This record gives sequence, structure tokens and C-alpha cells, in this order.
Amino acid sequence: MALMLHQLPKSLIPPRALARGWVTALAATLVAASALSMGCQRVLFPENLPRNQFETHDRMRQRYVPLEEPDVFGNPQPALRARLTQPSS
Repeated sequence: MALMLHQLPKSLIPPRALARGWVTALAATLVAASALSMGCQRVLFPENLPRNQFETHDRMRQRYVPLEEPDVFGNPQPALRARLTQPSS
């Protein structure tokens, strides 16, 4: 019965086999890192397209309410008051 490489003590494993393992691990890490760094190529939901049928209806009737408004410091925040108030007829 032949001994497997991982069953041998480290002192009996040839250095070339250890180097091959490190090279394989390094190559696998580089492939995984490059695949993760590529990410998405384009935005999944563009900002200029309507999110649902109600937003399309409001845009057609010129009753569009923006999703965000700037706060006192200029940072964008959700426009909750504008979106939750009842539209005037």
C-alpha cells in the first residue's frame, strides 16, 4: 500500500512537492482575487430608469417626486415627506 503525501512527516516530504503545493495555493489565490476584483461591469439598476410601474405613471402625469433631497449639510437623504404626502388632485 502506497503512502500518500499528506500522511508522511514533513521531514520526509521532498522539498519539490512542498514547493508545488505552495505554487498551486498561490495560483488559486491569485485566480480567486482577480475574479473578485473584476466585479460587475455595469450598474444593475440605472438611476434614470423608473423603478416600478407607479413611478412611470407619475412621470407621465408630471407628478414625479424625487427619491432623495439634500439635507442641511448637502448630504442626500430620502425624501420621505414628499413621497408620503397625499398628492393634490
